[in-house]
Amino acid sequence: MNDVRRIDPGPRMSEASVHGDRIYCSGMIPEDTSHDITGQVKQALLEIDSLLAKGGSDKTKILTATIWLADIGDFAAMNAVWDGWVVPGARPRDRPGGAQRPEAQGRNHGRRGDLVW
Repeated sequence: MNDVRRIDPGPRMSEASVHGDRIYCSGMIPEDTSHDITGQVKQALLEIDSLLAKGGSDKTKILTATIWLADIGDFAAMNAVWDGWVVPGARPRDRPGGAQRPEAQGRNHGRRGDLVW
C-alpha cells in the first residue's frame, strides 16, 4: 500500500494529499474577497498551481474539477479566467455549480473543490 503525504496540513484538514500518483486538493478560495470574480478566481488558481507544484505535478495532469460560484451570474467571467488558465489539449472534465457556502460573508465568489490529478 502506498503512503499518503499531506501538503500544508492544518488543524482541520490538509490543503492537499498525495497518494500514489494522485493529488487530492481541498477547496480553494480567494484570500482577498474584495476583488471581483476575475481577481478571486485568479487567486484560487494560483493557489492550485502552488499545491500542484508542491505535490510534484502541474495543471496539465488535472483529471476533474468542481467549480462552485456564490453567484451563477459570474459564470461567464469565471470561465474567461478558467479558459486562460487551463492548457489546451489538457483540459479536465469540470462541473460548474452555484451555491452559497455557510461560512461565506457577502459575495465570496470563486471556489474550487474536488480537484483530482
